[in-house]
Amino acid sequence: MSAKVEIQYSELVRQAIIDACRKLHPREEIKNPVMFVVWIGSILSTMFLVHQFSGFNLQICLWLWFTCLFANFAEAMAEGRGKAHADALRKMRTATMARRFNQGKESAVTATELKIDDLFICDAGDIIPADGEVVDGIATVDESAITGESAPVIRESGGDRSAVTGGTRVISDRIVVRVTSEPGHSFLDRMISMIEGARRQKTPNEIALNIVLVSLTVLFILVVLTLPAFAAFNERAAGQTGVVLTSLPVLLALIVCLIPTTIGGLLSAIGIAGIDRLMRRNVLATSGRAVEAAGDVDVLLLDKTGTITLGNRMATELIAAPGVRPEELADAAHFASLADETPEGRSVAVLVKEKYGMRGREVAEGHGHFVAFTAQTRMSGMDFPALSSGAPRRIRKGAADAVRQFVEAQGGLYPKAVEDTVSDISRAGGTPLVVADDSRVLGVIRLKDIVKGGIRERFAQLRKMGVRTIMITGDNPLTAAAIAAEAGVDDFIAHAKPEDKLQRIRQEQADGRLIAMIGDGTNDAPALAQADVGVAMNTGTQAAREAGNMVDLDSNPTKLIEVVEIGKQLLMTRGSLTTFSIANDVAKYFAILPAMFGLLYAVHPGAHGPLEKLNVMHLHSPESAILSAIVFNALIIVALIPLALRGVKYEAIGAAAVLRKNMVIYGLGGIIVPFIGIKLLDMFLVAVHLVR
Repeated sequence: MSAKVEIQYSELVRQAIIDACRKLHPREEIKNPVMFVVWIGSILSTMFLVHQFSGFNLQICLWLWFTCLFANFAEAMAEGRGKAHADALRKMRTATMARRFNQGKESAVTATELKIDDLFICDAGDIIPADGEVVDGIATVDESAITGESAPVIRESGGDRSAVTGGTRVISDRIVVRVTSEPGHSFLDRMISMIEGARRQKTPNEIALNIVLVSLTVLFILVVLTLPAFAAFNERAAGQTGVVLTSLPVLLALIVCLIPTTIGGLLSAIGIAGIDRLMRRNVLATSGRAVEAAGDVDVLLLDKTGTITLGNRMATELIAAPGVRPEELADAAHFASLADETPEGRSVAVLVKEKYGMRGREVAEGHGHFVAFTAQTRMSGMDFPALSSGAPRRIRKGAADAVRQFVEAQGGLYPKAVEDTVSDISRAGGTPLVVADDSRVLGVIRLKDIVKGGIRERFAQLRKMGVRTIMITGDNPLTAAAIAAEAGVDDFIAHAKPEDKLQRIRQEQADGRLIAMIGDGTNDAPALAQADVGVAMNTGTQAAREAGNMVDLDSNPTKLIEVVEIGKQLLMTRGSLTTFSIANDVAKYFAILPAMFGLLYAVHPGAHGPLEKLNVMHLHSPESAILSAIVFNALIIVALIPLALRGVKYEAIGAAAVLRKNMVIYGLGGIIVPFIGIKLLDMFLVAVHLVR
């Protein structure tokens, strides 16, 4: 770890300690009902200490306050990184001047004076003063201040990459931008608001768990309040006096040890840490609800291009026509691709180089003239002027029907074998490009959507978790089916239109499923708004970013899979620590109550009563048992803070397997660890004479 990181971490801990003390204010403590009970108990024990001072009462009082502070420290640590991020973003909101453009005239105004639909101009080196959409021009923009990615991105008008964010910097060229947000409601403002308000956004599951924890707390309080009367009755019946400790500090310690303080102290930190883990992956969640919903997702809708496939079709095979040498086809395909700067064209050049050893040649070689691809001709190629010994030569590559018309216009024949090859490639999910030399068809280039490495395995992991994947593509059903089979998705939507996505989401939701999808265009906005988890690309349109409940600052379509994993990790962490906390109470019950009542019904003074049989840990005395339990109860919160912030290890296993694992590791562990910890603390406290 570098010195810089160590300094940052030490500063984070220092600030968390300060914030933990500040959170002792009743306005903060009352937000967590379980810890509010501990806070009340700390105050009552302090008041009792003033009335009846003793070393034993002092230790109980201190450890009750430490329990409050440790829980506050866990929450403050979780909030720390977010606050640091918010502070960095707030520094970006400096007063920026804007060049407002109105009726052909420019005027200098401050960024705060810009209103929705105002136009402003940015040249190279300018800071973009407000959120907006590019309406004219194209430019490279440095968004590293927001995304952390140093590579500049392209922003242009008329597409799905038209959105710009205030506080970013134009690197080159010139753009005209239309403002899409009012001052105080920009993307940066929403980010800061979300980060600072993360702790206050409780999810439905968290609220339900809080109700359970409060119910358990009330139940244990009622039980403990009956103990003084029960102890007094049994002391009279046994003819004993003062053998059961029922002072106020002891009863408060018993309450704090038996109520679920472990999960109560860590619950808020777990939720905030989930949002922070998303933020560290450059995903902005507009609420904690969105993160938790990601963990409950049943169905993922993913675009094919850029998510499942690499985004560009690649040449994988050259298939020569009957009577044509493969080298002849490769030579013509190479010529037709020399000046083709598309990814498909470059992949043809790479293929013939690797398979046939052909090196790159200049476009001017042979005095050739490049023919660019157009939507009308759907072909590209190379024209060579006539030589003294013959006619001009024209090489073409392109869509099968377009090349067929070209060949037949020259008086040539389109071979049946080539037609069959084209059909076979299409049925297999590929894209055929036919190559011709004037009136002669030379063969076919197979283009294929390359499925991303490891994507099939990731889909298999999600399937184990009960998450179905649906691929969305504009391809024909045959091509879509082939790619879906190779990628391992569960279903696909071919020839997909915006209304098809929306209809499928509504259909799945009507069947009781939670849906997640990703999108970047205005046409994706309805589906993003309808989905339970809608992840919008930061490079996308403003409409898409407004519709989704998450924004991926990296604009990486595969990030949706990570979002689901983080959501599930949050739920697994909360479930694991809840199991551990409740199991803890069982162990602490056997630590305190048998020791408290161990002398009751003793046959003679100094002997032990029948309840001593339950003192399986053989704790030294009632005082040492109570103090050991309250110390362990406080320290276990500190020990579990790293797990709460980091989250339990994510594994793609089913819900039943997760439950079994929780019961074995965190349930059984939650019983065993306190037995060991409390016994060791008991031995230590006796050894240093802190208890008698």
